Amino acid sequence: MMGKVVTLGEIMLRLSTTQGTRIIKSEQFRADYGGGEANVAISLANYGHETIFASKVPTHALGDAVQKHLQSYGVSTNYLLRGGKRLGTYYMEAGVGERAASVIYDRAGSSFATMTEIEWSLENLFEGVDIFHVSGITPALSSEWQQMTKKLMEAAKESGCLISFDINYRGKLWTQAEASRVIKQLLPLVDICSAGEMDALYLLGVDKAPEEETESLIYYYQKMQEKFPMIKAFYSTKRKVYSASANQLVGTLWMDETYFESQVHEIEPIVDRVGGGDAFAGGILHGMLTDMPPQEIINFATAASALKHTVHGDCNQFSQEEVTQFLTCGSGKIIR
Repeated sequence: MMGKVVTLGEIMLRLSTTQGTRIIKSEQFRADYGGGEANVAISLANYGHETIFASKVPTHALGDAVQKHLQSYGVSTNYLLRGGKRLGTYYMEAGVGERAASVIYDRAGSSFATMTEIEWSLENLFEGVDIFHVSGITPALSSEWQQMTKKLMEAAKESGCLISFDINYRGKLWTQAEASRVIKQLLPLVDICSAGEMDALYLLGVDKAPEEETESLIYYYQKMQEKFPMIKAFYSTKRKVYSASANQLVGTLWMDETYFESQVHEIEPIVDRVGGGDAFAGGILHGMLTDMPPQEIINFATAASALKHTVHGDCNQFSQEEVTQFLTCGSGKIIR
């Protein structure tokens, strides 16, 4: 059964160097549009769900480009507000080998970040919606967005939505202390949460796992569940970084007080790592919406994330059938 999902957040213009070129020496950049919540909406639209992306972009050509980008993947832009002065931008220097990718944000004063009040009809926005997805990036943008994020989550909850929250901590946007204070206020409203070991330790106040704990992640999931018993599922990835071009990825899910882990994906070479976490989140939500068993959910979500690493741009470009086929065939085989 397909579902109806609203995601809300900022979408930005990403300007990337070609691999092997530094920003300081770049004469041209590749342009892509993306943002965590928009990427999740695109993943879910690819899988056949009705998806709505709520945001605000300027009235000029870059705003038009964002609208066309979303619509080309089948995401509804009925709640994409127009106005404000600018579209947030970030520059990405592509990593290769031992040199990691690096990012320069140029997002201050964007149309979305400077919103000071909720400009949507909340009754209409959440009508008939199954899941409302938002991330910790949105409340990191301003004190106004901290309040508005909570109000939006409360309104969604009142409308009968499940609330999906990706902590997605960004140290360039706010401090650990501020993030911890705000996220602890939001999590009692949350049903599905992307949170891993670092979030538990540094944002949610969980004590370090005892030395004798063989699988520390189970301990952290248990402790987060104790603090926030209303959350139905926690999920995260375990990633081994051999280099910027080669990673190992394993997906983990805590659901029904049970730990589930995907098979191991060896991803080499990585074409574009940005959006891998969003593809993972989209896979988790797809599994929830279609009532997959937990093991199938984590297998599907991790495969979707692994596939995202093989394409340029922020968003996942694969259908449900393609992800399932990839899972069945394994990596690298010719599909005849």
